[in-house]
Amino acid sequence: MADTAHSSDHASANSTEQSSKDSKVEFSEDEETLITRMYNLVGERWSLIAGRIPGRTAEEIQNYWTSRHSSGD
Repeated sequence: MADTAHSSDHASANSTEQSSKDSKVEFSEDEETLITRMYNLVGERWSLIAGRIPGRTAEEIQNYWTSRHSSGD
């Protein structure tokens, strides 16, 4: 039972590390262009957009988009 508790603590620590990394994710100019084009075609279908950009997750794409376009556009 102690192993289970240790595993969940480790998973929690990993998700915390990942969250802090997500806020600092850099996108190339090509990725930004592709995200914009895909968004114009399919809207907020983040997993579909992420499927076109190798190594990117839907959450990364959504966080990028909302950080760039949520301030009263």
